[in-house]
Amino acid sequence: MADKTATIDEAVALVPDGATVGIGGWGSRRKPMALVRALANSSVRDLTVVSYGGPDVGLLLAAGKVRRLVTGFVTLDSIPLEPHFQRARAEGTVELTEWDEGMFQWGLLAASHRLPFLPMRAGLGSDVPRLDTSLRTVTSPYADGEELTAVPALTLDVALVHQNRADARGNAQYLGPDPYFDDLFVLAATTSIVSTERIVPTDQLLKEGPLQSLRIPRLAVDAVVETPGGGHFTTAAPDYERDERFQKAYAAAAKDPEAWPAFHERHFAGDEAHYQRSVDAFHAENGSSRP
Repeated sequence: MADKTATIDEAVALVPDGATVGIGGWGSRRKPMALVRALANSSVRDLTVVSYGGPDVGLLLAAGKVRRLVTGFVTLDSIPLEPHFQRARAEGTVELTEWDEGMFQWGLLAASHRLPFLPMRAGLGSDVPRLDTSLRTVTSPYADGEELTAVPALTLDVALVHQNRADARGNAQYLGPDPYFDDLFVLAATTSIVSTERIVPTDQLLKEGPLQSLRIPRLAVDAVVETPGGGHFTTAAPDYERDERFQKAYAAAAKDPEAWPAFHERHFAGDEAHYQRSVDAFHAENGSSRP
């Protein structure tokens, strides 16, 4: 079986200019932040980002990488609005497609099944079709004749997801409370990249969690990157919880255009090893420790 292990830089090199990039996780929960940090520092540009958004969206917006955003929300969970996203919307610097969360899931599901669209009731009677005039409706061909929203497939060029465990062949496992639709992102994409807290032998995966936790199959994965702490500062439970202290510092800096450059330089301007050292130093200075 093929060994799909890669470095962060090798994985990010699979993302071309102008790509539609789906990013797994949910808000500030199990985001592939190591991959996002590297993407923000790369030369890639003009991305369409598809995400249940959190700091992944914020960092890529701050780096000027995003032309269009497709999302149901952009939040830091314990902080309701991601500040970089809030500024981008206020200043009109990003093209936004905002769907109902269920429509977003249905778009990923359609793409994962290689369907052009899937029908559903969500969106009807709301402002979603008014704000996204590309949306269409279909009429049921059966006796009910019901009008339904035709949710187009969210087909992705590249998917980035973070999992708790994976093997070198690409089988990947979540161990926390929720899969966050990561499997749909992977199946909806032409190229899929999994970062993981730890690469383990295949036979150890079922010792870590039940069969149901293995939602991502090797056949759908192109690269596996071992990145301990790669979800920081979001949650990667049970390995670690959200780093609320660091997240508050991030949000405060992101809200202040004068403070952000120094915060970015300290934490985000280098490689992943630089980032992890900077977080340790941040906690040492504050008399705290990582969650």
